[in-house]
Amino acid sequence: MSPSETPPQPGRTAVIGSGFGGLAVAIRLQAAGIPTTIFEARDKPGGRAYVYERDGFVFDGGPTVITAPNCLDELFELAGSPMRDHVEMIPVDPFYRLLWHDGDSFDYAGDSDAMLEQIRTRYPGDEDGYLRFVDYARRVFEKGYVELGATPFLRFSDMVRVAPELAMLRADRSVYRTVARFVKHDHLRQALSFHSLLVGGSPFETSAIYTLIHYLEREWGVFFPRGGTGALVRALVDRFTSMGGEIRLASPVRKIELEGSGTETRHLVTTDANAREPFERVVSNADLHHTYAKLYGGEESARPMKAKLERMEWSMSLFVLYFGTDRSYADEIAHHTVIFGPRYRGLIDDVFHGATLPDDFSLYLHSPTVSDPSLAPPGCGSFYVLAPVPHLGNAPIDWDEVGEPYAERLLEALEQQLPDLRRHVVTKHWLTPHGFRDELNAYHGSAFSCAPRLRQSAWFRPHNRDARIPGLYLVGAGTHPGAGVPGVVNSAKATASLLLADAGIEPGRWIDPRRTMASSGAER
Repeated sequence: MSPSETPPQPGRTAVIGSGFGGLAVAIRLQAAGIPTTIFEARDKPGGRAYVYERDGFVFDGGPTVITAPNCLDELFELAGSPMRDHVEMIPVDPFYRLLWHDGDSFDYAGDSDAMLEQIRTRYPGDEDGYLRFVDYARRVFEKGYVELGATPFLRFSDMVRVAPELAMLRADRSVYRTVARFVKHDHLRQALSFHSLLVGGSPFETSAIYTLIHYLEREWGVFFPRGGTGALVRALVDRFTSMGGEIRLASPVRKIELEGSGTETRHLVTTDANAREPFERVVSNADLHHTYAKLYGGEESARPMKAKLERMEWSMSLFVLYFGTDRSYADEIAHHTVIFGPRYRGLIDDVFHGATLPDDFSLYLHSPTVSDPSLAPPGCGSFYVLAPVPHLGNAPIDWDEVGEPYAERLLEALEQQLPDLRRHVVTKHWLTPHGFRDELNAYHGSAFSCAPRLRQSAWFRPHNRDARIPGLYLVGAGTHPGAGVPGVVNSAKATASLLLADAGIEPGRWIDPRRTMASSGAER
């Protein structure tokens, strides 16, 4: 290569936070030749995918449902080798076991025949409606995920361009209202609409675009990394550092100051170890409000976005109880279990808009030792259960006071699925909205950033590149396309494409998300 053909070598880029979004964008930048440093406030990488280890038990702190693993495999391939060389992805079947208070149960799976047989048995008359819903979800998936999932929306014209097709798909309708057009049985409506809760949205307010999750899971399956989600995080960190990337743990960024203007702007990053360390660009995987109110809080140009964020609707928070048992329960429970309470819409309205803690709850129970017994001592079980709860901006609950009795209530409720559970619990701890606020810097203690409503999606969502602060980019749940592992990984693809274009660098080989799973080691 002659000197004139040598690609430009831009200055260093700082990535704030090592969640899936931060790791994904850092790998893309490092693979493109941009020297990248990740700053992580905690002592381990992963952000909300932090790993807790207690008394011989391993607890994944956050994401546990891995879908569309090909978007992760793309990162490994950019780093030089397929994902299967570094981590084993275990298929989960059924995807979820759904349980209701009246004794009804439903194994939600990717097998169309199995789904139809259960619908025929439990919800007769809804078979054709379900198939029509699948076809609708496929069309939404093709538009909302395959075409637009990693496409940044920087101009209103970008939104106008796709508006006719979104209108044809009735993106203005909610997930629940859309599902209700196809099937009539209430339990089946819940089974097909609860997914929006997994990305922080109410099924009664989240855009119907999020019905694409049903088809995404059906198309590519649901997986769990052997060794836990933490094993996947460690493998991504290894790939990043193998390319020369730097990650600094236990290095919270205290503030970022701007020096210069326009294309000559430098970002001066201050940590406890270094003051005003210069970087040409910053990609923030931190909470959006924290980014503008704290990190760039001293900059006039950050104030409009801070004010805008404070006017937005934010997702609910979570109470997450991690516990280990001296028996495995592996033969009595599925890997993922959703337990619906006696109320559906009423409870969800209370969670998203109520000012107090509801008396009832619906639960998601994660039982990883069903798939991977190594996450607990021999013969034992590792679990976490989460309950959606109001965020602190709506309900300023004193979680220091109510946390312990609430945890006891959840364990008592789980004894219907896990007999004599409280007698077998040998270790436990919990994460409350206070923890989301204080440990993760989440505004209002929100667990999923801005709520995924239509008026807060695509162009209406905070953009992947800031319009007022040169050299500031965003990645993660708060920017386009949104929360969930595929969402934040695709946000990294969108953000990296902008940054590399701004730097005059070709982004590298694009990998079709529709390709087969053969290279990922996640065959179904």
